[in-house]
Amino acid sequence: MKKFNTIINGYDKNEVNTFVKEVTNEYEKMLNKLKERDSEIVLLKKKIEHYKDLETTLTKAVSIAEDSSKQIKQIAKEEAKSIVTDAKKNASHIVNDALIEAEKINIEVDKLRRNLKIYKARIKQTIEEQLTMVDDIDDIPSDYRGY
Repeated sequence: MKKFNTIINGYDKNEVNTFVKEVTNEYEKMLNKLKERDSEIVLLKKKIEHYKDLETTLTKAVSIAEDSSKQIKQIAKEEAKSIVTDAKKNASHIVNDALIEAEKINIEVDKLRRNLKIYKARIKQTIEEQLTMVDDIDDIPSDYRGY
């Protein structure tokens, strides 16, 4: 605490005035600092509000991305299921077509075997007839000359 010198009618005016000026200057400095701090607080509150808005926006974006991801996964699963089903149907058709073709081939093979058997029998019969003819040549009289 400041002590003032006393004079005849009280305290020294110059000392008191100087002190009042110092206190006033100090008060103004403090008031200016408070105003600066108030401005800084307002600015910081605005920044905080801006970051809160960003956070909200990002949260919504993440939520939308998660929902989209789930939908894409679901669509992919359904498409995969459809592809597998179609592939099974196609495979079934291919197998059925192959079985039908194999059956046709088996029928053709059986037919060829029968024809071969018939052909072999005819050749055998022709050869036997010719052998009989060859054997019969010995029975032809020797005085017969057909040439």
